[in-house]
Amino acid sequence: MEKKDKQGFREQFSALHNLIPFFRLIWQASPVMALGNVALRLFKSAIPLATLWVGKEIIDEVLRLMEGSGGMDYLWLLVGIELGLAILSDLMNRGITLLDSLLGDLFANETSVRLIEHAARLDLYQFEDAGFYDKLERARRQTTGRTVLMSQVLAQLQDMVTLLFLAGGLIAFSPWLILLLVVAVIPSFLGETHFNQRTYSLTRSWTPERRELDYLRYIGASDQTAKEVKIFNLSGFIARRFADLSTRYYQANRGIAVRRALWGSALSALGTLSYYGAYVYIILQAVGGMITLGTLTFLAGSFQRMRGMLQGVMNRFSKIAQGALYLQDLFDFLAISPQITSPAEPEPFPQPIREGFTFEDVGFRYPGSERWAIRGLSFHLGAGEKLALVGENGAGKTTLVKLLARLYEPTEGRILIDGKDIRSFGLQELRNQIGIIFQDYIRFQLQAGENIAIGNISQLEEASVIEQAAQKSLADTVVDTLPERYRQLLGKRFAGGIDLSGGQWQKIALARAYMRDAQLLILDEPTAALDARAEHEVFLRFAELIDGKSAVIISHRFSTVRMADRILFLENGQLLELGSHEELLAKDGKYAELFKLQAQGYE
Repeated sequence: MEKKDKQGFREQFSALHNLIPFFRLIWQASPVMALGNVALRLFKSAIPLATLWVGKEIIDEVLRLMEGSGGMDYLWLLVGIELGLAILSDLMNRGITLLDSLLGDLFANETSVRLIEHAARLDLYQFEDAGFYDKLERARRQTTGRTVLMSQVLAQLQDMVTLLFLAGGLIAFSPWLILLLVVAVIPSFLGETHFNQRTYSLTRSWTPERRELDYLRYIGASDQTAKEVKIFNLSGFIARRFADLSTRYYQANRGIAVRRALWGSALSALGTLSYYGAYVYIILQAVGGMITLGTLTFLAGSFQRMRGMLQGVMNRFSKIAQGALYLQDLFDFLAISPQITSPAEPEPFPQPIREGFTFEDVGFRYPGSERWAIRGLSFHLGAGEKLALVGENGAGKTTLVKLLARLYEPTEGRILIDGKDIRSFGLQELRNQIGIIFQDYIRFQLQAGENIAIGNISQLEEASVIEQAAQKSLADTVVDTLPERYRQLLGKRFAGGIDLSGGQWQKIALARAYMRDAQLLILDEPTAALDARAEHEVFLRFAELIDGKSAVIISHRFSTVRMADRILFLENGQLLELGSHEELLAKDGKYAELFKLQAQGYE
């Protein structure tokens, strides 16, 4: 245990280096507010000593007046000074509280923006890793939870300056009281530091379970899950699972909390005994005539305030160290680097693409996995060609299109555009030339126009472009039924929102593909919820509207894919067959077999 505690102390002290980049972020949020906050606290730190000294002078002056040697003018001057110090202290406190609040809000906003922007730069496969999600969750909690840390650190600096002032006054009368004071509070400080480390370790180790608790809260009370919860009577199952997990976390945390309370009480009592020992000494000095009654008041007040303040500084240090440990989660996340990046000197993207896209012996497997999602894949997609991808679930179709968009990087082999490696082009420029709609497209709880503009968010204010995209996907027929048309809020999450049917949402999502003037358009089963006739009509319209552009279409309906120039049949991540609909039927292979099976279903 002792070795573990020493390691815990070292870890907490080491974590304090996080305060430097932390305050750099705060300074960037608002240099004026940060400087004003520090200045107010420095001025405020001198007021306690000044107030105690004026109080001492008032008492001594009253005693002198009682003895017939004092003066009323000086007494009232002292009272006026004390009143002024009280008013000034209150004004400074309000100013500090205001700046703490405003600066904390700015910091939380700035950090949240930075987190969002950094997450967008990371690779897609990272978001598909549970360990990464734990890091993301811990970092997300720091964007708001650490604003308290700022106030704690600034208050710590303020109190330490105040302690220096008070120590100066105390040393002038009785230096050994300072040593007694420090010795009295150290045990309590060590106890708090130890239990803060235990609490941090518990919280960190339970990150996956806390994410599960959040998920259970969501699925137990959400408009997205309400139908299944009711129809399958899942409320009892979800509630029991939540209760079991939350109880285990409560019991683990309770053990630490109880031990912390017991040890804290014992160590605090030790400090209290030390204080009263010093208090008795000061009283005896006054009774012996070695100090005045005013000095007794000054020393007692200084010692009491220093004890409370030193205790607070020690305890707050533990909280600051704990906060700095949590802050490490934010910086660890921001330090994660994407593996898929733009080259230092990117090649200009071909305008237009003349030869097309070429896969040369491409293989891909997810990090940490032994199974190949795609292996040995070689084919050519010509400029202006329409290619359909066919295969059973898990065959690698979606992986293939993600490789095309450089959402994934090939594990082996390479992908070429007009003979140049896809990695030689700027990442953003490449993706700007690709319009892609996935089967699991997001139903954003935004306005209808915003939902469409997501396909090319830089044209959010271009109403005519949004309307044209809606016309091409037939989403305009959906928008025309909405009370506020393109300004209508979609979804039920917010007040005034209107939800759409599956088919209506798909038209909105398809409009996103038409928002950008991309040279390659990819439809990854976005019409899966439509009936066969509706999907056929969508793809006919799609083929007409993208004349002259390359396209990749994924669909399980063979009546749809037959419209493509060529069909690529994937099986277990490998190319099984490639050719036109007629060529594959004539080959009488796997494609022909499945086509005939599906055709029988419509007879």
